[in-house]
Amino acid sequence: MLKIVVALLIIWAALSILGFVIEGLLWLAVVGLVLFAATVVWGWLKRRTKSAR
Repeated sequence: MLKIVVALLIIWAALSILGFVIEGLLWLAVVGLVLFAATVVWGWLKRRTKSAR
């Protein structure tokens, strides 16, 4: 599970960087940042509920 979350974080970070580098793809940077934040929160919640049991 952790490997999947880390892989997604790497993908979202790469998309965000690509969006900021290529001028016309600013929307891609925004989408990448939103997905990165959502993945971090989702992974944190999954890990937190797993350790609470």
